[in-house]
Amino acid sequence: MPSKDIPESQNRRRAHTKAGSPASSSVFTKSRNTRFLVESTNRITQLKPESKECIYRLASYTAPKLTVQVPKSRRAAVLVALFIGRSGDLYVLLNRRSPTLRTYAGDTSLPGGKVELTDRNLEDTARREAFEEIGLPRDRRKVPLLCILEPFLAAELVVTPVVVLILDNTLRPIINTDEVASLFSHPLASFLSTTSPFHATEPETIEVDYHTSFTIESSAPHGRKYLSMVHQFLTGREAGGIKPIFGLTASMMVRVAVIGYGRFPDFQMTTPESAPLDEKIAWALLNRPVLRHACMKEGLDMRLPLRICNVTRQEFEAMVKAQENTQEVKDGKKRHSMHSSGRNWMRAWKTKL
Repeated sequence: MPSKDIPESQNRRRAHTKAGSPASSSVFTKSRNTRFLVESTNRITQLKPESKECIYRLASYTAPKLTVQVPKSRRAAVLVALFIGRSGDLYVLLNRRSPTLRTYAGDTSLPGGKVELTDRNLEDTARREAFEEIGLPRDRRKVPLLCILEPFLAAELVVTPVVVLILDNTLRPIINTDEVASLFSHPLASFLSTTSPFHATEPETIEVDYHTSFTIESSAPHGRKYLSMVHQFLTGREAGGIKPIFGLTASMMVRVAVIGYGRFPDFQMTTPESAPLDEKIAWALLNRPVLRHACMKEGLDMRLPLRICNVTRQEFEAMVKAQENTQEVKDGKKRHSMHSSGRNWMRAWKTKL
């Protein structure tokens, strides 16, 4: 993200962080980080026992390792920044995306973005993006890491949530208006409930359920269909132009709340036929042209995704050819990209197998 897109005050802050400080440059092990969290939270007198247990559960969580390799150019991370409210409950920072953005303009989201070459890891990506978008410091003593969740599959990206806790409540946001229109918070526990955490008085929300969901279908190997639940939560700010928390962001927040509070939500979280994450991502790498082309460009071995999805080389080649011939791709450049991707894959298979 170019520096010219960031307000001058934020550029100064970025330069200070890059220069480094003992707190920001120190490397925390998981055990040291846990001890630091215990010491820090014990000093917060208003912290509710339920919130403290939630923090400890998140800090002790380790996500299952993904077996399939995802191209770096298609990886992204978001920062789930939790903080302790005045009453001792946990809240999450959410933002309204700028209405001038080309994608998902005006949507409610978490700060984050794609992995850059200079990022050391996914935590680094999430912290960098949050610093650039809302000015959240990368100081790990003021904002310690709690956990890194398993990735979520978006249309053309694999997105990993990074959960942190803001311990310094004196921090004030520095909003990059090119990317973020506004910043607000929402109670974390409310992502497990169908009951609204606020009193609805506006006509836009008074007769609308706080939580709604529906099921969508997507392509799966051998003509099957994947079923997924899409969740939506009202923010209580719809009258002011804030959109509900929806889709991928909502699913991530439900997952964080389930891990933290150690219980399932009051509503159906996933479909009974939900496929393993490894299989869904493996199939996306094979079936979605943008992801497949990224794998080819980075030289990734696709034999593991084929094995996971139980797809043969011949079936894969037939699928690529069918996508090349589809009439749904009208843009000439996209069509050329898909044709090139398919032909190069065929050559790769003939040389590797």
